[in-house]
Amino acid sequence: MIKTRIAVFVSGGGTNLQALIDAEKAGKIPHGEIALVVASKPKVFALERAAKAGIKSIVVERKAYPDKPSFETALKSALDENRIEMIVLAGFMLVLSGDFVKHYHNKIINVHPALIPSFCGDGFYGLHVHEAVLKYGVKVTGATVHYVNEITDGGKIILQKAVEVKDGDTPEILQKRVMEQAEWIILPQATEIVAKKISTDKQPKRDDDDYGYDSADKISLKTIFERK
Repeated sequence: MIKTRIAVFVSGGGTNLQALIDAEKAGKIPHGEIALVVASKPKVFALERAAKAGIKSIVVERKAYPDKPSFETALKSALDENRIEMIVLAGFMLVLSGDFVKHYHNKIINVHPALIPSFCGDGFYGLHVHEAVLKYGVKVTGATVHYVNEITDGGKIILQKAVEVKDGDTPEILQKRVMEQAEWIILPQATEIVAKKISTDKQPKRDDDDYGYDSADKISLKTIFERK
């Protein structure tokens, strides 16, 4: 099996990264391997998680570059150098440009801590999402894993999982429940779905026709018909 090489983009503690690492070790992402962790800033705990798991990691800081194009060029160079085929945004707090996303069309996924199309888009990230959920008074929230496109949280949905909102919840308590009951479950599942598709697409194509005959079959059939 040809595995899909995955880069996980992080900006903080890396709890979703850990869920992916644990899932890969448990054999739940058979078509993918986490080959690189990319952090948007140094000294985040996600880097320690990567080191403990034996995964290569790098830091690419936005402030180290004069503009977004040069920052994203550095990202692309790092991904190319490590032969990355798929990107998972796992708590990555920077918005990628439309050009970058198009370059990796249907190869970037993101986990969002709400049931899209609710509580998503510009400004909805981290605790802000859960604060909005509680303020609005909904009884069910959850998490969504989706493809990344040029619109914030606007890509095609891959998986969703609902989570109950309980009386007395604070944003912090709700955030923890959504991570434990939804994000850490569906992110590895969605990663495997996309990794499998990418892996399957790059498998060598057989020289078959629409009826499943290989080249040897075709030669035999041709000989039979010529004899007739």
